[in-house]
Amino acid sequence: MRRHPDWLKVRIGGGENFSKIKTLLRSAKLHTICEEAKCPNIAECFGNGTAVFLILGNVCTRDCRYCNVAYGTPDRLNPNEPRDVAESVRILGLKYVVITSVTRDDLTDGGAGVFSDTIKEIRILNEICKIEVLIPDFQADLGAIQKIVDAAPDVINHNIEVVEELFPVIRPQGNYQRSLDVLRAVKRKNRSIPTKSGFMVGLGETIEQIHATLRDLKDAEVDFVTIGQYLQPTRTHAEVKRYYTPEEFSEMKTAALRMGFLHVESGPLVRSSYHAENALL
Repeated sequence: MRRHPDWLKVRIGGGENFSKIKTLLRSAKLHTICEEAKCPNIAECFGNGTAVFLILGNVCTRDCRYCNVAYGTPDRLNPNEPRDVAESVRILGLKYVVITSVTRDDLTDGGAGVFSDTIKEIRILNEICKIEVLIPDFQADLGAIQKIVDAAPDVINHNIEVVEELFPVIRPQGNYQRSLDVLRAVKRKNRSIPTKSGFMVGLGETIEQIHATLRDLKDAEVDFVTIGQYLQPTRTHAEVKRYYTPEEFSEMKTAALRMGFLHVESGPLVRSSYHAENALL
């Protein structure tokens, strides 16, 4: 296996908050993308008392080459999930929460209704909590997107994930332009809700393609952007083609800020929800 550079080494989980969140998730039978995707920041985020809740089950209908989330036929929806998530957010006393999901192409609305219900339940139990949703593309269905906008989360995030040229190999069931259309649609429906997107590098893209992706996101009126290093979760996933240095990530951040993005997180360990609350400060 490829050996990671020193700047990608992180401490393993531990501490009171880490154990508290793990115990709560298991007792409530909830999932987090932090665990499912083997996020390198899980120790830091759980230790700080934050988590990204994964709704609509933990089995995805799409098989992306970079993703560690299970692929296959999803289980039936848990009708209590929105309330269970809201109750967990209340117990943890979170002031900022991120709700994401697997892609559910098997559902008529792609699961947008469950997102909406989850946002509403959190609002009932946690009036001061800020809510960010990280949504799938819903196959660019405008009705599904409208459900998300009507629920009025504080931030709507949809990740582009990789540069356009890598979609056929890395995201064969996705579509670059469709993802941009989702972000544009959110802005058309409600310009007051900040939009966000992010992508990984290290899969064989060029610097020019990175800059082109940033320009496309800016043209789609995205407000916040995240850029992070791809890490191969298992031997069966796409290989790492290149490790970018912290200095190179800093240069990407500078380029993005010059294009006019309001907030940029760019670094080797950055993931789409890393330090998410900072964008609204």
